[in-house]
Amino acid sequence: MSDILQVETEGRVRILTLNRPAQRNAVDPALARALYNAALAFDADDTADIAILTGADGNFCAGFDLKAAAGDAGGDWIARLDIPPDWSDPIAQPLPGPMGPSRLRLTKPVIAAVEGFAVAGGLELALWCDLRVMAASAKFGVFCRRWGVPLIDGGTVRLPRLVGQGRANDLILTGRAVDQSEALAIGLADRATEDGQALHVALDLAQSLCRLPQGCMRADLLSAQMAPRDLARALTREWASAAMVQAEGQAGAARFVSGAGRGGAS
Repeated sequence: MSDILQVETEGRVRILTLNRPAQRNAVDPALARALYNAALAFDADDTADIAILTGADGNFCAGFDLKAAAGDAGGDWIARLDIPPDWSDPIAQPLPGPMGPSRLRLTKPVIAAVEGFAVAGGLELALWCDLRVMAASAKFGVFCRRWGVPLIDGGTVRLPRLVGQGRANDLILTGRAVDQSEALAIGLADRATEDGQALHVALDLAQSLCRLPQGCMRADLLSAQMAPRDLARALTREWASAAMVQAEGQAGAARFVSGAGRGGAS
């Protein structure tokens, strides 16, 4: 596996670590492809029951790499991800999303171990996971709002189901940061821990799930989720916003690359 994605196994737990620390683990096309393939490999591996998704060196993921988005490589990657008109089952018809696995419906649970920033597409990756362990100073947020980059990795589909429509509207419209206490209160985080301990707590949680009867657990999880056809329809509807990547997002990404708006400024 590529150095930009570290893959480890502890017992029956697969740990996937985004490894672009200089970019706060922002995802570029190469990492998106690697993460997509690793997610499919985990789901097909009979020796692994639970996966953990995390990021290296104190950050979960800062979203899609805006430097890549501002250039031809990012635009070309997005342009190749159109959803076929007959797509109806994210399990039987796997498709990559801009961030990699965001259009997949796996048959096994995935836990996000969140330190630092889980924002923009990084928030969408955390929402794609089934549970989220959040460190004390971690932050969630639709930070791409200030750059004109749309949510096209399931954020508009999964966030309202998780926290309710009203709270989702607030977070989507404002792009503000959500800290640990608020995330716990609204159901965006499932477990809280001190800084530096998110992976440890997630691993303990994953190992506890491994001790349960797996077939029944997976069946109940699948039943509790949006029906595959409904998820495919919702993600397809969301994908219409991808036009905004060229209309506004690439210009916003170029502003980011030039140094504008960092640290929360517009």
